[in-house]
Amino acid sequence: MLFNDILGLSHIKKHLASSADAGRIPHAQLFVGREGSGTLAMALAYAQYIICGNQNAENNGEQNQACNIKCDALSHPDLHFAFPVSNSYKVKSHAVSNHYMEEWRQFIKEQPYGNLFDWYRLIGIEKKQGHIGVDEAHDIVKKLALKSYEGGYKVMLIWMAEKMNMAAANKLLKLIEEPPEKTVFLLIAQNEEQIIQTIKSRCQVLHFPPLAEEAMAKALENKGLVREEALRLAHEANGNFNKALDLMNNDSEDLVFEKWFVQWVRSAFKAKGNKAAIHELILWGEEVAKTGRETQKNFLHYCISMIRQAMLINFNVKELVFMRIHIAGFQLEKFAPFIHEKNILNIVNELEDAIYHIERNGNSKIILTDLSIKLTRLLHKKESGFVN
Repeated sequence: MLFNDILGLSHIKKHLASSADAGRIPHAQLFVGREGSGTLAMALAYAQYIICGNQNAENNGEQNQACNIKCDALSHPDLHFAFPVSNSYKVKSHAVSNHYMEEWRQFIKEQPYGNLFDWYRLIGIEKKQGHIGVDEAHDIVKKLALKSYEGGYKVMLIWMAEKMNMAAANKLLKLIEEPPEKTVFLLIAQNEEQIIQTIKSRCQVLHFPPLAEEAMAKALENKGLVREEALRLAHEANGNFNKALDLMNNDSEDLVFEKWFVQWVRSAFKAKGNKAAIHELILWGEEVAKTGRETQKNFLHYCISMIRQAMLINFNVKELVFMRIHIAGFQLEKFAPFIHEKNILNIVNELEDAIYHIERNGNSKIILTDLSIKLTRLLHKKESGFVN
């Protein structure tokens, strides 16, 4: 992958290219950006840039052309990968990234802006929580102990580095601090707060902004959308090109999340003094709990975003509102007055607590039911601070 293949982010491309050309390549770098912002694509292009001598295939000698071909195919012997995995129907125990390299190449080819759930779904672990564990760390140490195949740089790209557990982090700490000569660690994360501080402190951090709407719209136009529709989807995606593609293909998780959110909110409004509606909330919790934990966490993050959008509408800052509800009969504008300064912090805190407990393997059905009952009370809380 070349820098020219990446949407927008010209200032980051220029910074990475110029620092590499000047020989200033930090041995450990952390790329931080939210989903769909291009961190993985940029890391791949940057790795190819430094491994292949800062050259493009079309204007270089046969050796560099061969290098670029191998990097494009993700088969260059000096380009290594680590990413979250788990045991599956394919790998029964001690799963590491090497077991899933065929799927990884497919993922990069088809979804270079894809998210963690897309990856889990591809390898069949969408109902589990992947991680980068100590077995992976042992593999990384072994790979980087070998000399460079082509005598230049070796790159270890660690995607979703926040999924690295403590045992793996401790194993890699010394290696990241003092790697072998011409060895570069590229760590990619969405949430740098979840990166273990001892690892983060040893990396040069580069933050990625959301992608510009115009860059995404042009890319969507190149895929066949008319200009007006491309701009609408780019705005709704809010800097997330992966979401823009899903919306274009009607394959967005958000379409399912919308249905759950509307069902949840409607039942919560009816639940005050209504036993039948409480039963609806329990059934709702059971339905969502049947899905994988990553889906549950993604849904709760979606709810947080939707609650914040409602707050912006209530505060009459509609130019910052990008999310839409496509379900007939539900209007975010009518829901917005129920989200205000007296309850938004409590609602968001409850949602974040639920994410925390689900991530730590709590009983999803109990967590979601408890959350629903709390939501019922909070939505009926008036701006005056009294509950009717």
